[in-house]
Amino acid sequence: MRRYDLDWLRVIVFGLLIFYHIGMLFVPWGFHIKNNVTYQWFVYPMAFLNQWRLPILFVISGMGTYYALSKRSGAQFGWERIKRLGLPLVFGMLVIVPPQVYVERLVNGQIDLSYFTYWPSQAFIGVYPEGNLSWHHLWFLPYLLVFSLILIPLFLIIRKHQDAAFIQWLNAIVSRPWSLYSFIIPLYLVEAFVEPFFPVTHALIDDWFNFTFSLLFFLYGYLLIAVKDQFWQTVESNRKRLLLCAVLGFVAWLGLKISFEDSTLIHFTEAFLKVFNLWSWILTCFGWAAHYLNRSSSMLKYCNEAVYPFYILHQTVMMVVAYFVIDWEMNLFVKFTVLLIGTFGGSWVIYELLIRRWRWVRPFFGLKN
Repeated sequence: MRRYDLDWLRVIVFGLLIFYHIGMLFVPWGFHIKNNVTYQWFVYPMAFLNQWRLPILFVISGMGTYYALSKRSGAQFGWERIKRLGLPLVFGMLVIVPPQVYVERLVNGQIDLSYFTYWPSQAFIGVYPEGNLSWHHLWFLPYLLVFSLILIPLFLIIRKHQDAAFIQWLNAIVSRPWSLYSFIIPLYLVEAFVEPFFPVTHALIDDWFNFTFSLLFFLYGYLLIAVKDQFWQTVESNRKRLLLCAVLGFVAWLGLKISFEDSTLIHFTEAFLKVFNLWSWILTCFGWAAHYLNRSSSMLKYCNEAVYPFYILHQTVMMVVAYFVIDWEMNLFVKFTVLLIGTFGGSWVIYELLIRRWRWVRPFFGLKN
């Protein structure tokens, strides 16, 4: 049975991703370009989203893999993943991402060329950040593609042995809300012992912490959906407790970050609070979505198809709009609103007029003909 709450969550979380990327223009964190004023207080809502927004997308992707693989052989599933993830990635690196790098070079005074002089003569020289070739925000796609392909043998074994002792043990774990927190043990070990040595690069080949951390969430998604209704019953019936845990976890983590200097003890404590916090928010989102969002609608059908093209397009549209906005002498609210309308509106126009209706264009954005 299709779970419409998963579709809604996917749409909502990708929508929050657009909010987050716009927010990156206004906080004193590293990003491609910056607003002429940054706001320290804006770090706190951004930090709230930052911890769980990508992990929950990997969990949802793992859950979607369960459904996709249930109707295909391993070879069919692998080829389908290559088409739906690999083709948009290559197209994105050649067509969608170059305007972002161009805007960054333009803002930083590194080039003084028209775009069609820059592309293709310079757009593919060298690898970003020293060069210009990059997958930028599309890094999610190669990670998801690699995870999908390397885990096919394991997923096929699980699919074949639905009555195995492991599935029965897993079913017992997810039947109790506090047992669900045993999933944070591997996350904690990676956060505590791998993260200090491998900073996040999104480069795939040397990104060992981010690769392993994200792989665990993807695997968790497949395992949680494999136990059928028991997981959903647990998170839905305990959604209020999970929300309380999530709020307390974020407050404790933020308080620790603000109040203490980094040390060995603080690092291990912070690592625990981080994984406890983000896992609590993920479970909370599933619980409340199961209660309120597990129903279809015409809006969901439209948004569910549009969300992948929006993800591919949004940061390029945002960067182009930001180029004209970041030096305005206006406050955060006005600029954020303009960027939000421009990013969503521009992405929608491109999707509606150039992608949705043209069969030959659709595969380049991960859509079926």
